[in-house]
Amino acid sequence: MSHLIGYARVSTIAQDLGSQVAALENAGCQKIFSGKYSGSSKDNDAQLQSLIDYVRDDDVVVVTRLDRLGRSLKAILRTIDRIHEKNASLKTLDGALDTSQRTALSQAMVSLIGVFAQLERDLIFDRTSEGRAAAIQAGQHMGRPPKIGANDRKQIRKRLKAESISKLSREFEVSRQTIMRIRDEE
Repeated sequence: MSHLIGYARVSTIAQDLGSQVAALENAGCQKIFSGKYSGSSKDNDAQLQSLIDYVRDDDVVVVTRLDRLGRSLKAILRTIDRIHEKNASLKTLDGALDTSQRTALSQAMVSLIGVFAQLERDLIFDRTSEGRAAAIQAGQHMGRPPKIGANDRKQIRKRLKAESISKLSREFEVSRQTIMRIRDEE
């Protein structure tokens, strides 16, 4: 016998869970997991894990909207997979998805969500790569700022002729490898 298990989430403490919980209760959910968490927070992951641990074969996880399961399509798809691994299904009250019937259409919708998740990742990667390339072309340093500025680097290279790498690494409070990299810059 399947049970309806609800999941409600809002992103901030100031938001109200009441309308989601009421909708889930009206849909017949016997148990409702809820919380006020950012979609990417560790607390949200823990609450989702509690939900996953609770569901059994043939249970139906019910959410008001698909975005309640996470902030990104990748996270949502991962949660759907975890629900399905427990031989449970997912239903949204807004009608966007219902995998409880295991129809071709519901399988296609999950696959489509996966395609959009991959598209989202690819678009983010492309935008990040374009931004990084533009920054490098504009002469901006990418990554962590150097511990040792240009003037100190020149001084180190001069002093290496008379002083040891170990002495300079202690004085400038960096590793010996850093001093060797500075030495090899020219």
